[in-house]
Amino acid sequence: MKPILIGVLSSVFFAVTFILNRSMELAGGSWLWSSSLRYFFMVPFLFIILYMRGTLFSLLKEVMKNWQLWMFWSTVGFGLFYAPLTYAASSGPGWLVAGTWQFTIIAGVLLTPLFREKDGNRKKVPLKNLLFSCLIFIGIIIIQLENASSAFSLEVFLKGMLPVIIAAFAYPIGNRKMMEHYSNKIDTFQRVCGMTIASMPLWITLAIIGYVEAGPPSADQVVQSLMVAVSSGVIATVLFFFATELAKDNSSQLAAVEATQSTQVLFVMFGEILFLSEVLPSLVTWGGIMCIIVGMLLHSLAKTPTTVIKKGVSVN
Repeated sequence: MKPILIGVLSSVFFAVTFILNRSMELAGGSWLWSSSLRYFFMVPFLFIILYMRGTLFSLLKEVMKNWQLWMFWSTVGFGLFYAPLTYAASSGPGWLVAGTWQFTIIAGVLLTPLFREKDGNRKKVPLKNLLFSCLIFIGIIIIQLENASSAFSLEVFLKGMLPVIIAAFAYPIGNRKMMEHYSNKIDTFQRVCGMTIASMPLWITLAIIGYVEAGPPSADQVVQSLMVAVSSGVIATVLFFFATELAKDNSSQLAAVEATQSTQVLFVMFGEILFLSEVLPSLVTWGGIMCIIVGMLLHSLAKTPTTVIKKGVSVN
């Protein structure tokens, strides 16, 4: 239960991302700056934390020794996660993006066979968790189709949904791959810091493109990006990575931890109503949201599965 509670707490801080990204989009800020500034601001905070813990220089040595591994999976886990999310913020309310983001719960379950047990065998997809994830997926489809048919065109629907699905797969696979390569070798703070550093080439590239296309960011966008960096980039990410670290040896519990992120949709929705004057969702959309929440609760209550599906996937 401890990893699940930590996962829910992280979702509170993650919710700030969706609210402020939507706020910056409404104010005319470029998504390129919204995504890159967050990671620029994360670096000094993480450096200070690691320096105080006495683990900074050992991490830097490790990153330099295996920089190709770090750069690849960090670009996947952080770059292909956050850049698509900020891009999708232009498609509609943050709670709509947050609702679609819950696809990461399904992605996390489907990605299970890409990783190995301690004995070297491929992990297996927990059937029970997959069924609960299908309920969450139904909820996602409901809220997307409701809004696509009423307020958005098909083009905007695809613009908002497809980038988030990419992010939903990229985040868990990047996180899990780094855990797999560095299990018990580095701590959570080091992993977050190392992945932030290793993904810098991407963020620098996006910042350059953002400057060329939209000029420098506004003062408000800089301040809000700093808030996102602290709340979501540092606090939420460290809490979530710590929760997944606690559950990494149990596929069912790991899926449950990742499922806790579905609570974000509620935190984001109420936050946007309070701060951005967004309207309440329709009754149909509420039905979709409840499917997501129930699916998450079933994940949380599930025990170690007794039935599994084997997946014949071979990825080295």
